[in-house]
Amino acid sequence: MTASRFALASFSVHATALCPSGFRASAAPAKSAPPTQAQIDLWQRQADERLHNDWAWLGRYAPDNAKLKAPAPGENRVVFMGDSITDFWINKRPAFFADHPYLDRGISGQTTPQMLVRFRADVIDLHPRVVVILAGTNDIAGNTGPETPAMIEGYFASMVDLAQQNHIRVVLSSILPAADYFWHHGVQPAPKIAAMNVWLRAYAAQRGCIYLDYYSAMQDGHGGMRKDLSEDGVHPNGAGYDVMAPLAIKAIEEALARK
Repeated sequence: MTASRFALASFSVHATALCPSGFRASAAPAKSAPPTQAQIDLWQRQADERLHNDWAWLGRYAPDNAKLKAPAPGENRVVFMGDSITDFWINKRPAFFADHPYLDRGISGQTTPQMLVRFRADVIDLHPRVVVILAGTNDIAGNTGPETPAMIEGYFASMVDLAQQNHIRVVLSSILPAADYFWHHGVQPAPKIAAMNVWLRAYAAQRGCIYLDYYSAMQDGHGGMRKDLSEDGVHPNGAGYDVMAPLAIKAIEEALARK
Protein backbone atom coordinates (compact mmCIF):
# COMPACT_ATOMS: atom_id res chain seq x y z
CA MET A 1 0.00 0.00 0.00
CA THR A 2 1.40 3.41 -0.94
CA ALA A 3 2.02 6.05 1.67
CA SER A 4 -0.43 8.37 -0.06
CA ARG A 5 -3.14 5.73 0.19
CA PHE A 6 -2.28 5.29 3.87
CA ALA A 7 -2.59 9.04 4.30
CA LEU A 8 -5.97 9.09 2.62
CA ALA A 9 -7.08 6.20 4.81
CA SER A 10 -6.37 8.33 7.84
CA PHE A 11 -8.25 11.36 6.50
CA SER A 12 -11.76 11.64 7.91
CA VAL A 13 -14.78 13.55 6.69
CA HIS A 14 -15.32 14.55 10.31
CA ALA A 15 -13.98 17.91 11.40
CA THR A 16 -12.52 16.50 14.60
CA ALA A 17 -10.61 13.72 12.90
CA LEU A 18 -6.90 13.24 13.40
CA CYS A 19 -4.73 13.65 10.35
CA PRO A 20 -1.87 11.16 9.96
CA SER A 21 0.50 13.75 11.41
CA GLY A 22 -1.40 13.65 14.69
CA PHE A 23 -2.52 17.28 14.50
CA ARG A 24 -6.22 17.90 14.95
CA ALA A 25 -8.08 19.49 12.09
CA SER A 26 -9.08 23.11 12.67
CA ALA A 27 -12.69 24.16 12.96
CA ALA A 28 -14.59 23.17 9.86
CA PRO A 29 -18.09 22.27 8.73
CA ALA A 30 -19.50 18.86 9.55
CA LYS A 31 -18.28 17.52 6.21
CA SER A 32 -14.76 18.73 5.47
CA ALA A 33 -13.56 19.32 1.93
CA PRO A 34 -11.43 16.56 0.39
CA PRO A 35 -7.71 16.88 1.16
CA THR A 36 -5.68 19.05 -1.17
CA GLN A 37 -2.69 17.69 -3.01
CA ALA A 38 -0.46 19.68 -0.68
CA GLN A 39 -2.03 17.97 2.34
CA ILE A 40 -1.66 14.57 0.72
CA ASP A 41 1.99 15.28 -0.06
CA LEU A 42 2.62 16.39 3.53
CA TRP A 43 0.91 13.33 4.97
CA GLN A 44 2.87 11.10 2.60
CA ARG A 45 6.16 12.55 3.85
CA GLN A 46 5.04 12.12 7.45
CA ALA A 47 3.89 8.55 6.80
CA ASP A 48 7.21 7.74 5.14
CA GLU A 49 9.12 9.20 8.07
CA ARG A 50 7.07 7.27 10.61
CA LEU A 51 7.45 4.07 8.56
CA HIS A 52 11.19 4.19 9.21
CA ASN A 53 11.20 5.73 12.70
CA ASP A 54 8.05 4.65 14.57
CA TRP A 55 6.09 2.14 12.51
CA ALA A 56 3.64 1.33 15.32
CA TRP A 57 3.51 5.02 16.40
CA LEU A 58 4.51 4.30 19.98
CA GLY A 59 5.14 8.01 20.32
CA ARG A 60 1.51 8.94 19.76
CA TYR A 61 0.34 8.31 23.32
CA ALA A 62 3.70 8.23 25.10
CA PRO A 63 3.29 11.71 26.69
CA ASP A 64 -0.25 10.92 27.87
CA ASN A 65 0.83 7.55 29.23
CA ALA A 66 3.73 9.10 31.13
CA LYS A 67 1.37 11.56 32.88
CA LEU A 68 -1.25 8.95 33.70
CA LYS A 69 -1.49 7.96 37.35
CA ALA A 70 -2.02 4.40 38.51
CA PRO A 71 -5.67 3.39 38.85
CA ALA A 72 -7.25 4.43 42.12
CA PRO A 73 -8.33 1.65 44.50
CA GLY A 74 -11.50 0.13 43.14
CA GLU A 75 -11.20 1.90 39.78
CA ASN A 76 -12.33 -0.23 36.86
CA ARG A 77 -10.07 1.32 34.25
CA VAL A 78 -10.80 0.32 30.65
CA VAL A 79 -8.57 0.85 27.62
CA PHE A 80 -10.14 1.04 24.17
CA MET A 81 -7.49 -0.23 21.74
CA GLY A 82 -8.18 0.27 18.07
CA ASP A 83 -7.88 2.17 14.82
CA SER A 84 -9.64 5.28 13.49
CA ILE A 85 -13.05 4.14 14.69
CA THR A 86 -11.75 4.25 18.25
CA ASP A 87 -9.50 7.24 17.56
CA PHE A 88 -12.40 9.42 16.40
CA TRP A 89 -14.81 8.26 19.12
CA ILE A 90 -13.40 10.55 21.81
CA ASN A 91 -13.81 13.54 19.51
CA LYS A 92 -17.35 12.74 18.43
CA ARG A 93 -18.54 11.78 21.90
CA PRO A 94 -16.04 13.07 24.51
CA ALA A 95 -18.51 12.59 27.37
CA PHE A 96 -18.39 8.83 26.84
CA PHE A 97 -14.78 8.86 28.02
CA ALA A 98 -15.05 11.76 30.47
CA ASP A 99 -17.96 10.14 32.32
CA HIS A 100 -16.26 6.74 32.70
CA PRO A 101 -12.76 5.51 33.62
CA TYR A 102 -12.15 4.85 29.93
CA LEU A 103 -8.97 5.58 27.98
CA ASP A 104 -8.97 5.98 24.19
CA ARG A 105 -5.87 4.48 22.56
CA GLY A 106 -7.02 4.33 18.96
CA ILE A 107 -4.76 5.33 16.08
CA SER A 108 -6.20 6.06 12.65
CA GLY A 109 -5.16 3.72 9.86
CA GLN A 110 -3.61 1.06 12.10
CA THR A 111 -3.65 -2.68 11.60
CA THR A 112 -3.48 -5.47 14.18
CA PRO A 113 0.31 -6.00 13.89
CA GLN A 114 0.88 -2.33 14.71
CA MET A 115 -1.48 -2.59 17.69
CA LEU A 116 0.34 -5.70 18.87
CA VAL A 117 3.65 -3.81 18.89
CA ARG A 118 2.23 -1.02 21.06
CA PHE A 119 0.00 -3.26 23.19
CA ARG A 120 2.37 -3.25 26.17
CA ALA A 121 2.87 0.52 26.20
CA ASP A 122 -0.73 1.50 25.44
CA VAL A 123 -2.59 -1.24 27.34
CA ILE A 124 -0.61 -3.41 29.77
CA ASP A 125 1.46 -0.63 31.32
CA LEU A 126 -1.72 1.38 32.01
CA HIS A 127 -3.03 -1.39 34.31
CA PRO A 128 -6.64 -1.57 33.14
CA ARG A 129 -9.14 -4.11 34.38
CA VAL A 130 -10.53 -4.50 30.85
CA VAL A 131 -9.31 -3.91 27.30
CA VAL A 132 -11.80 -3.43 24.45
CA ILE A 133 -10.14 -4.39 21.16
CA LEU A 134 -11.72 -3.08 17.96
CA ALA A 135 -9.55 -3.82 14.94
CA GLY A 136 -9.28 -5.66 11.65
CA THR A 137 -10.89 -3.46 9.01
CA ASN A 138 -7.55 -1.88 8.04
CA ASP A 139 -5.99 -5.35 7.82
CA ILE A 140 -8.68 -6.31 5.32
CA ALA A 141 -8.03 -3.04 3.47
CA GLY A 142 -4.31 -3.89 3.27
CA ASN A 143 -3.09 -0.73 4.97
CA THR A 144 0.25 -2.27 5.94
CA GLY A 145 0.40 -4.84 3.18
CA PRO A 146 -1.50 -8.02 2.33
CA GLU A 147 -2.49 -10.36 5.17
CA THR A 148 -4.19 -13.74 5.16
CA PRO A 149 -7.10 -14.36 7.56
CA ALA A 150 -4.80 -16.66 9.55
CA MET A 151 -2.30 -13.84 9.99
CA ILE A 152 -4.97 -11.44 11.26
CA GLU A 153 -6.31 -14.11 13.61
CA GLY A 154 -2.79 -14.64 14.95
CA TYR A 155 -2.38 -10.97 15.80
CA PHE A 156 -5.70 -10.96 17.64
CA ALA A 157 -4.68 -14.11 19.50
CA SER A 158 -1.37 -12.57 20.57
CA MET A 159 -3.13 -9.50 21.99
CA VAL A 160 -5.49 -11.76 23.92
CA ASP A 161 -2.50 -13.78 25.21
CA LEU A 162 -0.73 -10.66 26.43
CA ALA A 163 -3.84 -9.29 28.10
CA GLN A 164 -4.80 -12.48 29.89
CA GLN A 165 -1.23 -13.14 31.03
CA ASN A 166 -1.38 -9.74 32.70
CA HIS A 167 -4.79 -10.36 34.30
CA ILE A 168 -6.63 -8.00 31.97
CA ARG A 169 -10.11 -9.04 30.88
CA VAL A 170 -10.73 -8.90 27.15
CA VAL A 171 -13.65 -7.64 25.11
CA LEU A 172 -13.25 -8.62 21.46
CA SER A 173 -15.33 -6.37 19.22
CA SER A 174 -16.79 -7.30 15.89
CA ILE A 175 -15.43 -5.47 12.89
CA LEU A 176 -17.90 -2.80 11.79
CA PRO A 177 -19.72 -3.39 8.49
CA ALA A 178 -18.33 -1.85 5.30
CA ALA A 179 -19.33 -2.43 1.69
CA ASP A 180 -16.33 -0.54 0.28
CA TYR A 181 -13.25 1.39 1.40
CA PHE A 182 -13.11 4.92 0.02
CA TRP A 183 -9.29 4.82 0.07
CA HIS A 184 -8.95 1.36 -1.48
CA HIS A 185 -11.78 0.54 -3.85
CA GLY A 186 -12.25 -2.99 -5.13
CA VAL A 187 -11.35 -4.89 -1.96
CA GLN A 188 -14.98 -6.05 -1.50
CA PRO A 189 -14.65 -6.13 2.28
CA ALA A 190 -18.20 -7.15 3.26
CA PRO A 191 -17.82 -10.97 3.03
CA LYS A 192 -14.31 -10.81 4.54
CA ILE A 193 -15.58 -8.79 7.49
CA ALA A 194 -18.49 -11.18 8.02
CA ALA A 195 -16.14 -14.19 7.98
CA MET A 196 -13.70 -12.57 10.41
CA ASN A 197 -16.56 -11.75 12.76
CA VAL A 198 -17.60 -15.41 12.79
CA TRP A 199 -14.06 -16.28 13.87
CA LEU A 200 -13.92 -13.49 16.47
CA ARG A 201 -17.14 -14.66 18.09
CA ALA A 202 -15.94 -18.27 18.26
CA TYR A 203 -12.47 -17.29 19.47
CA ALA A 204 -13.91 -15.08 22.20
CA ALA A 205 -15.95 -18.01 23.49
CA GLN A 206 -12.92 -20.30 23.33
CA ARG A 207 -10.71 -17.93 25.31
CA GLY A 208 -13.27 -16.72 27.84
CA CYS A 209 -13.52 -13.23 26.35
CA ILE A 210 -16.64 -11.16 25.85
CA TYR A 211 -17.72 -10.77 22.23
CA LEU A 212 -19.03 -7.28 21.50
CA ASP A 213 -21.34 -7.36 18.50
CA TYR A 214 -21.49 -3.92 16.93
CA TYR A 215 -21.96 -5.44 13.48
CA SER A 216 -25.53 -6.70 13.88
CA ALA A 217 -26.78 -3.33 15.13
CA MET A 218 -25.04 -1.29 12.41
CA GLN A 219 -25.23 -3.27 9.18
CA ASP A 220 -27.73 -2.47 6.46
CA GLY A 221 -28.70 -6.02 5.55
CA HIS A 222 -26.21 -6.18 2.69
CA GLY A 223 -22.92 -6.07 4.57
CA GLY A 224 -22.56 -2.31 4.48
CA MET A 225 -23.04 0.20 7.27
CA ARG A 226 -26.42 1.82 7.69
CA LYS A 227 -26.41 5.19 5.94
CA ASP A 228 -27.81 6.99 8.99
CA LEU A 229 -24.80 5.87 11.05
CA SER A 230 -21.94 6.97 8.78
CA GLU A 231 -21.04 9.59 6.19
CA ASP A 232 -18.35 7.55 4.45
CA GLY A 233 -19.53 3.97 4.96
CA VAL A 234 -16.64 3.12 7.30
CA HIS A 235 -16.46 5.58 10.20
CA PRO A 236 -19.44 6.05 12.52
CA ASN A 237 -20.96 9.49 12.84
CA GLY A 238 -22.39 10.74 16.13
CA ALA A 239 -25.46 8.56 15.72
CA GLY A 240 -23.23 5.58 15.05
CA TYR A 241 -21.31 6.10 18.26
CA ASP A 242 -24.61 6.48 20.10
CA VAL A 243 -25.47 2.96 18.94
CA MET A 244 -22.04 1.64 19.96
CA ALA A 245 -21.80 3.19 23.43
CA PRO A 246 -24.45 1.17 25.30
CA LEU A 247 -23.26 -2.02 23.64
CA ALA A 248 -19.71 -1.31 24.80
CA ILE A 249 -20.82 -0.49 28.34
CA LYS A 250 -22.83 -3.71 28.56
CA ALA A 251 -19.87 -5.78 27.33
CA ILE A 252 -17.53 -4.12 29.83
CA GLU A 253 -19.96 -4.80 32.66
CA GLU A 254 -20.14 -8.44 31.60
CA ALA A 255 -16.35 -8.68 31.53
CA LEU A 256 -16.05 -7.13 35.00
CA ALA A 257 -18.71 -9.47 36.39
CA ARG A 258 -16.84 -12.60 35.33
CA LYS A 259 -14.72 -14.33 37.93
